[in-house]
Amino acid sequence: MLKQVIFSGFGGQGVLLAGQLLATAGLLEGREVTWFPSYGAEMRGGSANCTVVVSDQPIGSPVASRPELVLAFNQPALETFQGRVAQGGELIYNSSLAVILADLPQISAKAVPATEIAVGLGEARAVNLVMLGALWAATDLVGKESLLSALSEKLGQASPNLLAVNRKALEAGAEAYRGGAG
Repeated sequence: MLKQVIFSGFGGQGVLLAGQLLATAGLLEGREVTWFPSYGAEMRGGSANCTVVVSDQPIGSPVASRPELVLAFNQPALETFQGRVAQGGELIYNSSLAVILADLPQISAKAVPATEIAVGLGEARAVNLVMLGALWAATDLVGKESLLSALSEKLGQASPNLLAVNRKALEAGAEAYRGGAG
């Protein structure tokens, strides 16, 4: 099993953290993992993306030119990466901030209103966890317990007050992906 995932959006949306959480969950499960960030010079508002590769075997390259999964947090990310998804792959996009404008017959596309869900939970910054929850629901790449452990490890000490809402955001994203909220 080898899966390549690209998370993409604006800086400040938690794109890189979402990728780190997936990578950490993979490590907790004893998998081979790479996390490869890319971002503009701007602190917030510029483009940001990261590639995460999770595998049961050694990974030859952290670069994914044709990823199986792309999570697009906004319209520019959707437009940049929708054409790079591997045939038969999946595009999960934040339908609160993005609309598919092109025909995508070779891939599956799933709309998740991540910003709307995060705002509804009272924490607009949890968009990344909503999207990560959708990814978790879309694939068996990592288990729920591993994601929750990664979340506790990364945010538990620095932001313990946000841990509960981030867990809710993860669950809400999975539910939205499955069709319960979007």
